[in-house]
Amino acid sequence: MPSSRNVGSLLLLEQVYPKLPPNAPMSYGLPPLTPLVAACGAAVPQLSGRGLGHTGGTLDKLEAIPGFRTRLSNAGFVAQLRTVGAAICAAGEGLAPADRKLYALRDVTGTVESIPLIASSIMSKKIAEGTASLVLDVKVGTGAFMTDLDRARELARTMVSLGGAHNVRTVALLTSMSTPLGYAVGNAVEVAESVDVLAGGGPADVVELILALAREMVSLAGLDVDPAAVLKSGKAMDSWRALVRAQGGDPDAALPTANEVELVRSTVDGYVSTVDAMKIGVAAWRLGAGRARKEDPVSASAGVLLHRRPGDRVAAGAVLFELRTDDASRIDAARAAAGGAVVIADAAPEPEPLVRERIG
Repeated sequence: MPSSRNVGSLLLLEQVYPKLPPNAPMSYGLPPLTPLVAACGAAVPQLSGRGLGHTGGTLDKLEAIPGFRTRLSNAGFVAQLRTVGAAICAAGEGLAPADRKLYALRDVTGTVESIPLIASSIMSKKIAEGTASLVLDVKVGTGAFMTDLDRARELARTMVSLGGAHNVRTVALLTSMSTPLGYAVGNAVEVAESVDVLAGGGPADVVELILALAREMVSLAGLDVDPAAVLKSGKAMDSWRALVRAQGGDPDAALPTANEVELVRSTVDGYVSTVDAMKIGVAAWRLGAGRARKEDPVSASAGVLLHRRPGDRVAAGAVLFELRTDDASRIDAARAAAGGAVVIADAAPEPEPLVRERIG
């Protein structure tokens, strides 16, 4: 284990995660982020969830890797942080149990969109995890839960304030989610894209966001290191492979691929003006990448692979995106959901910033 990794004991709820390494910047959402920050010398716990509806779940994505285990014991979780430096798994049942009851009440009382309740739900779990610092990626746009910038800003400020009140150094980045991040939307396809990023390639917007979040995380952890240099060195890939092996997965195994692929083409010449993240996300869900109920299964191979992004020049007949599934009967519904998702215009749109604001 690198001597630079900040490891020691931390006071927190003993029944949850005893002796979690301090100065561990909490991570969630983007699979390449955790191994990158771990390769920078931090201990990075990532407690993730599953997808519901058009929203993807990190655990569903990682389970596309043959053998990957998302359930770890408390002792196994802490041990992996101390040896590998990173873990991505499901939260234990003992983590903020009151939040589950409160969320059920929110569902039936029509308060799911209440900012104070959203903030307390998220932060109660983060604080209970015992992390010393937290970087929040607050999405805003048509494909995000928060479509309005002012409301997203209010949510971010509330969570940063709650973190500070409980001695958790907290920073929030407001990031755009009107266009899908990267080219892949699904489970195995997103894992493949993540591996491309860790190998030094991948879509420019994914790399930009990963590095922006990583810089905030290593700064809060008190590490003087450049995440871009670490990514370029290949150490982040080594960290990823060690994480996958530690959780029972095979980093060299082939990922599942869909039996059915349908190409959706442009009917006109022009420039891609917009790619609607919500419509593409719903299409991926219809293909089997998401679930309507918590107990529903998901398909590892289903999803949408974009071929064009805003600003790209296209000719009539060029492929805009492809629909992937193992169940051909799902394609019609997915095609309908994605209808109008890609808008072609006569001129390229003005580029929009990926990171809108920093709060904290």
